[in-house]
Amino acid sequence: MAAKRLMIVDDISQVRTDLCTLLRLAGDIEIVGQASNGIEAITQSARLRPDVILMDLEMPLMNGYDATRQIKEHQPACRVIALSVHSYPEARERAYQSGADAFIVKGEPLASLMREIQKEM
Repeated sequence: MAAKRLMIVDDISQVRTDLCTLLRLAGDIEIVGQASNGIEAITQSARLRPDVILMDLEMPLMNGYDATRQIKEHQPACRVIALSVHSYPEARERAYQSGADAFIVKGEPLASLMREIQKEM
């Protein structure tokens, strides 16, 4: 199986750095890009065409819900995994309504995130 092409979207640079470090060590993943808000995510994903996007939901300029909706309109095969510190059902439902393929609460075990990344569409 070819390495998954992954883009990480989070407004906190340390979160992006930590995810890059963990995921590079964890398996067949090629990190092709990073973005710090939804607007950058849309632009980068159109250019980089990742297989999977880890999308923070709460960001300045444009949130992850709106970015996910726009990305999925143009790249329906791209798998978007919503990442949130909020575990409440409304956040999860809103993420799925926006087009997210999965929802992971930040801090869940790395194995949970890896399973979602490696899933096929």
